[in-house]
Amino acid sequence: MKTLILMRHAKSDWSKPGQKDKERTLNNRGRVAAWRMGDWLREIETMPQVALVSSAQRTRETWDCMKITCDAVFEDALYLGEAEDYLKAVKTAPDCDCLLVLGHNPGMETAMGKMAGGQWISAPTAATGVYTLPIDHWRDAGFEGATLTAFETPKSLIQQSGSS
Repeated sequence: MKTLILMRHAKSDWSKPGQKDKERTLNNRGRVAAWRMGDWLREIETMPQVALVSSAQRTRETWDCMKITCDAVFEDALYLGEAEDYLKAVKTAPDCDCLLVLGHNPGMETAMGKMAGGQWISAPTAATGVYTLPIDHWRDAGFEGATLTAFETPKSLIQQSGSS
């Protein structure tokens, strides 16, 4: 059994006219959200051993703000990737029991839904889904057979805690 964490990057900053999309950073709300999602993963005791992260600045910064200690691989192929690009990355991931893939919409939202049996999943910024897959090796991963075991967004965590 393997655990796969799929996550969309946190809220980015659009305030710099002319800035290239790949170079956009997080805004303050995004930094707090990324930190919250890292805390949530610690709370549910689901910590990745390896993270595959899009090479875009906002995904790299999301990863840094999560304060998770494990190996991270920054991949150009995950920048604005489609669901199939994320699955391809999973299939070639280093051997580990728990893997995190951090990317972008719309591909991440589609991948989350396909992993959840084809249901539609809304993935706002920093949305995070945790799946179990009945496989022994990542190369055997597919969109079928995964079970969504947890899903959170920064907004739902704030609502649960009663704080703003």
